[in-house]
Amino acid sequence: MQVESIGRNGVHTAQEARTEIQRSALRKNTWRFMPLLLVAFIINYLDRTSVGYAALTMNSDLRLTPAQFGWGAGILFAGYCFFEIPSNLALHHYGARRWLARIMITWGLAEAATSLVQGPTSFYIMRFLLGVAEAGFFPGATLFLSCWFPPRERVRVQALFALGIPLSAIIGAPLSTSILRWGGFAGMHGWQAMFIIEGLPAVLVGFVVYAVLRNKPEDAHWLTPDERTELAQMLNEGTGQHIKKDLTSALKDPRVLMLAAIQCGFVLGGYGVGVWLPQILRGHGLRLSEIGLLATIPPLASACVLLTWSYVVTLRGRPVTNLAIMCLIGGIGLALAAHFNSLGVVMLGITLTSASTISAVGILWTIPTTFLSERAAAGGLAFINSIGTLGGFAGPYIIGILKETTGAFSAGIWAMSGFLFVSAILAAVLVRLVESK
Repeated sequence: MQVESIGRNGVHTAQEARTEIQRSALRKNTWRFMPLLLVAFIINYLDRTSVGYAALTMNSDLRLTPAQFGWGAGILFAGYCFFEIPSNLALHHYGARRWLARIMITWGLAEAATSLVQGPTSFYIMRFLLGVAEAGFFPGATLFLSCWFPPRERVRVQALFALGIPLSAIIGAPLSTSILRWGGFAGMHGWQAMFIIEGLPAVLVGFVVYAVLRNKPEDAHWLTPDERTELAQMLNEGTGQHIKKDLTSALKDPRVLMLAAIQCGFVLGGYGVGVWLPQILRGHGLRLSEIGLLATIPPLASACVLLTWSYVVTLRGRPVTNLAIMCLIGGIGLALAAHFNSLGVVMLGITLTSASTISAVGILWTIPTTFLSERAAAGGLAFINSIGTLGGFAGPYIIGILKETTGAFSAGIWAMSGFLFVSAILAAVLVRLVESK
């Protein structure tokens, strides 16, 4: 690599030239990967949560009780959890390019096939299979990004990736309610058409993922030799003897166990309420079009908070402290929504919780790769997500049971608030294990 190092005559110094090469490499990687992965995650989260909108008409067609719907909405995460670690280890073996494409194609087919369910049993089976097909996507994509972006850039790119959660809701709310109002085609119900229309794009994007992604920086034909060299050096930043590479030691690490528990708590609160949001709003006497409009408010606020907070963490550091703050705000938001019955306060509380839990996602997933790599990272990230997303199974079901028992949503929302407060406490304890080192 040739650089000029003349001081004051306006020519870049050697360090300035290196910095520019590094920026160029990161910029090229960002534009190559992030738009595609963002689209993939939007589809992923839309396919996972669209069942909440389908329930507005599907539950009566299939005669599902609140508890049965809650069980079916959550059982996706049973399949997801059982196959999470094997899926991520397969990704480590076969490469992200092939495995992420496989995940997208199979989950798109499973989502479309959900249109064929006839009752509670078939609903449970298809949701379980959707979870099996999706297993490994989020931690696999996180592991992939850690192979292309150095530690100091990971909060930024993880926030861009996590932006798929609010964007999926912004797109999904009006799209899903519009399809339901349209009523379907070829003799199908609106909810059946919704599953097909929102599922098949995942198959198409899966083939694009296979064409665009590359497994390692050495295969980056879009980078110059100098850019590949500088990228390799940046990726080694912060590595040393404290980095764990062995899977067994990673699964025993108390930091990994605590991150899994923290994620479980905020997924319980965020996803549990999110799945039931359309029915919570319908309980205030709103029409489908009004539900579709109001349901976009929390994700719009979440997108703004996520990008702002990730910028703050990138500049100032202390990700675990910020994670604790996000969980605390989320718990306060749901406490407000549970205590007050007015639509305005309910929307304010749920919006606070949505913004904080989505920001927590963007922050939490940058932490494990600071002390895990290789198989330890593949298995550790999958373990955190598999245990953490048990909250996605339990949240909707707990709210469904409490709704059926009490006749109102407030008891379930109080329960979700409590789980978020527990996550805040655990994150505060984790500060001493991570940020004090």
